[in-house]
Amino acid sequence: MTEPEIHDLGPAFAAYLARFRPDLGDIANVAHLRNYCRGLLSDLPRKSVEPIALAAGACVRNLQQFLKACDWDEAAARGRTQRLLAAAVAAQPAGPAGTVGVIDETSCVKQGTKTPGVQRQYLGCVGKVQNGVVTVHLAAARGRFKGLLDGELYLPMSWDADRPRCRAAGVPDDVRYRPMWLIGLGLVGRAGANGWGFDWLTFDEGYGGRPKFLRLLDVAGQRYVGEVPATFRVRVGRGRVRIAARDAFARPGVKAKAARAYRLSQQTGPDAVWQVKQGKVCLGLDRRPRHRLLVARNRQTGEVKYFVTNARPNVGLRLVLIAAFSRWQVEHVIRLAKSEVGLTHYEGRHYRGLTRHLVLCTLVLGFVALHTERLRGGKPGPDPGAGVPGPERPVRRPAAATAGVG
Repeated sequence: MTEPEIHDLGPAFAAYLARFRPDLGDIANVAHLRNYCRGLLSDLPRKSVEPIALAAGACVRNLQQFLKACDWDEAAARGRTQRLLAAAVAAQPAGPAGTVGVIDETSCVKQGTKTPGVQRQYLGCVGKVQNGVVTVHLAAARGRFKGLLDGELYLPMSWDADRPRCRAAGVPDDVRYRPMWLIGLGLVGRAGANGWGFDWLTFDEGYGGRPKFLRLLDVAGQRYVGEVPATFRVRVGRGRVRIAARDAFARPGVKAKAARAYRLSQQTGPDAVWQVKQGKVCLGLDRRPRHRLLVARNRQTGEVKYFVTNARPNVGLRLVLIAAFSRWQVEHVIRLAKSEVGLTHYEGRHYRGLTRHLVLCTLVLGFVALHTERLRGGKPGPDPGAGVPGPERPVRRPAAATAGVG
């Protein structure tokens, strides 16, 4: 970024926040929104309420109330963010896979027992079972654009079974346990109501390994390619016996095509070459093969992945792989959200506060995504880095308070 572009961040951010004035209710919430969102974009090492308030010269208690109790419409702000991004992305070059929606979860370690949803559970951030919370997210990739659209807390069964505990943490009675794949479907539906349509959905094996999830996507007519476990059960040919995905290509009934090598670009790092074989399989009660099973082996590392897709036979394998590996882009977005915008820094003990924190992080990341695209479009040549995909530079100082909201 050039010095003028850095200087313009303050007014640009203020103008972006002004769009949310109709969702804020009381005028005092305007200042709270500005302070909190500027804090999320700042270089504070911890982006929770107290350090944000102190850096802004605001009352800590007031900012806490802004998240927990003040009367403003976080659902409307979330919807407005999604509509702004949908309108902007529609004007962007699509790339070969069009618009790809990615469902994924993230986690953070939390101590104690009061944070909504906290318990001992598997946390991907540390790769083991530990005390913490998990949130499910929907992101989108289209051409060079990548952005976070939504997020929601995963409420474990143990919390759902203890309604007094839920009420103490502000969890509404109508918020119940739902498996992560069902939360993901809800996020897709919410985005669809705000102008988002996906040429593809993709997800990891935690979602792809759920036959009911895949069946609902099939019924909805949503095209997808998702990773599945090696133990995922499929039927080959007209056989009734289900076998593991890792054994499918050894059966004579599967009509498999010869393996081919595909070179795919990664978000960060060198290109990866995958040796890929595909074959027709049946899922569930299908009487004839309607899906494709893919096995992909990384030439450099030997890693093996399995994918299932409902894409029509005339959709080329390269396109299927491009959609599948769009997850790389979104994993980068989530890393950015956690490291630069404080997605997992919420330290309160109230469900509404956590929900609003997720909404405001998404709102701020929306500005980052939109501003990145604007700078790409206006960047002068000859700059050898212009338009080259890669990790964005982190924002290292708060956006200047040169203009207010509304």
